[in-house]
Amino acid sequence: MIHTERLFIKLEADGGMADITTDVQAVVEESGLRNGVVTVFMVGSTGSITTTEFEPGLQKDIPKAMERIAPANAEYEHHKTWHDDNGRSHVRASIMGPR
Repeated sequence: MIHTERLFIKLEADGGMADITTDVQAVVEESGLRNGVVTVFMVGSTGSITTTEFEPGLQKDIPKAMERIAPANAEYEHHKTWHDDNGRSHVRASIMGPR
């Protein structure tokens, strides 16, 4: 048996984070399934999902690390191609991965 469910999580733009553990657990419980594998996937090219402790220190550390790796005020070739301002988001999501 396969059970599919979509979760819609609203986040702050540019580095917003959320703990979705409780949401995923609720979907599993409501599915009625007792054995299996849960796959969580982020649709989109500027977002990502990762596994980590969702604690106040990391909620500060991860955005700071992303800012060092792909700064918001840097010049990105992506901006020249698409005339937008989200090159950093694509770089950051590529590093983190969609899972």
